[in-house]
Amino acid sequence: MLTAIQAFVLQRNSDVVRQVYSWILGRLSSATWGDVRLILPYVVVSSVVLLLHRRLLDVMRVGDDEALALGINVRRVRLIVVLAATLGTASVVAVTGLIGFVGIIVPHAVRLLVGASNRVVLPMSMMLGAAFLVAADIPSRVLASPAETPIGVVTAFIGAPFFLLLLRTRDVSR
Repeated sequence: MLTAIQAFVLQRNSDVVRQVYSWILGRLSSATWGDVRLILPYVVVSSVVLLLHRRLLDVMRVGDDEALALGINVRRVRLIVVLAATLGTASVVAVTGLIGFVGIIVPHAVRLLVGASNRVVLPMSMMLGAAFLVAADIPSRVLASPAETPIGVVTAFIGAPFFLLLLRTRDVSR
């Protein structure tokens, strides 16, 4: 009975369901240059704030007490960084939808390549995250041509095994 009700609702609102489904799986093709202009100020502000706080984030890695002893207002820095990251992430997700695993794969891969310093990890993660999305967008547009596979599906196929490998190597190192 509930399945029948669900099917009825889905049929009556198929366009809305398609849009929601597309947003949940992530899709770059629906973003327009107008969308880019709309979110660009938020992404730029977010990126600048995060990049300006790289050194403080490195100091805070040693611990809150040590950072406080060095004169860093840990609560303030943490709040600013979280707000800036949230602003940038929310603005991009509002336009592209949920594109999973990029935030897991890229920073961990960058740390494996260049070490743990946020002075390098943050800008490299931004650049390689963009490159990863462009690389993932190619198969998303080609695999089911002329239709498009949601980019979130492609990133999940790449990200899930990487994430499992990451979990496995962390368990082995303990």
